[in-house]
Amino acid sequence: MALDLIQTVQQIDDMAQRLGNGQDDRAARLERALEAMKVVDPSELKHKVDSSQGRPYLCAGIVDGFAGRHSHSELPQDYCVAATDGSHIDVDRHVPVRCYLINLGTCILTYGTQPDARLSNAPKLYSEEDDLYLVSSAAGSLDTVEIKEQLLGLKRSVEEVEALASAVETIETQEPLLGLIDGSFVLWGLAGRGFQPFVREEIIGHGLLPALDRLQKQAQVRNLAVASYVSLPGSTEVVNTLRLSMCPKDQDECNRSCNSHRSSNIPCNTVNGFLDRTLFQGLLEPGERSSTFRTHSSVSRDNYGPHQIHFYYLNTGDEIARVEVPQWIAEDEAALALSHSLILDQCRLGMGYPVAISEAHEQAVINGQDRELFKNMVDEALLRRHLPFFSSEKARSKRTPWL
Repeated sequence: MALDLIQTVQQIDDMAQRLGNGQDDRAARLERALEAMKVVDPSELKHKVDSSQGRPYLCAGIVDGFAGRHSHSELPQDYCVAATDGSHIDVDRHVPVRCYLINLGTCILTYGTQPDARLSNAPKLYSEEDDLYLVSSAAGSLDTVEIKEQLLGLKRSVEEVEALASAVETIETQEPLLGLIDGSFVLWGLAGRGFQPFVREEIIGHGLLPALDRLQKQAQVRNLAVASYVSLPGSTEVVNTLRLSMCPKDQDECNRSCNSHRSSNIPCNTVNGFLDRTLFQGLLEPGERSSTFRTHSSVSRDNYGPHQIHFYYLNTGDEIARVEVPQWIAEDEAALALSHSLILDQCRLGMGYPVAISEAHEQAVINGQDRELFKNMVDEALLRRHLPFFSSEKARSKRTPWL
């Protein structure tokens, strides 16, 4: 039976009315939050954040202020942007052989006196036994975990950074260069206890960090900025830092009364329900970036070493984006400013979104038709070689509707 639209539309209308009724309160709270943000003493707040690790919410580390606003620098006449993105086909128990595929798209755009564009994609099929499991490299360890679902997404994220490093290494120009990936450098899926410790070591220690080492090495010999771009970010790290600055309670009371999105205490409840981008929409003018912050995510803090992830917010004129950079970019003001100006120009050229990432995505994307064709190709390859072939009744039922 199809969705009952008559029942659904009334519930949607009720939701919209409820949101409208709360707009005045939300606007008043946002105004108070922005005023509080502007009078924060960054040095005092830094000390408070550094001693707040037991709080029930994740705060942003203070680096160069709290409510800073930075204009973009002059755009270089000639520059280059390299971007990578990826897509994958997961292990599917309805496919007659266990395998997965990762498709990586790369875009290299050169601007200025000698414009150029290079687009490519590289699909790779994983079907060997060693490909299907992540195995601990520790001596004597038998720990293994199957690569699928969330872990496959993490593996793909690492391969996107590896592909970016490879792309940057092939670029011969000495003009300013921006290396971009889509999404976060922080592998948030490895936080908590969802995976055994060896998984973090294999994915981060033996995958992500060597790729970032390669990019850092390139940045030491050329004018290179490396960043990730998060569109429509849902982060609350800066909001939580503001909540902490306003909090008059001790940590025990905070643990009883607060979580990562809400507080029952006054004045902490001023920022209830806000995202970081809500604050910076009210603070930043188009083209400006915020102060730089350091993420206190345990994934980055405990595993990334010299590549600790920092971030700033950027008003592109179309949205408030979160831009993440490794520590060695955050500590280099020239590289940080270069990331700001080039990403802003990429958004202008891409009508609101970095054009190089858009083109890399187009190279990487695997659509529904591609996925169905992939399954058919696997089936046909097995049939040609007279290999055992099977398909679940569920998969067959989906391909053959009853009515």
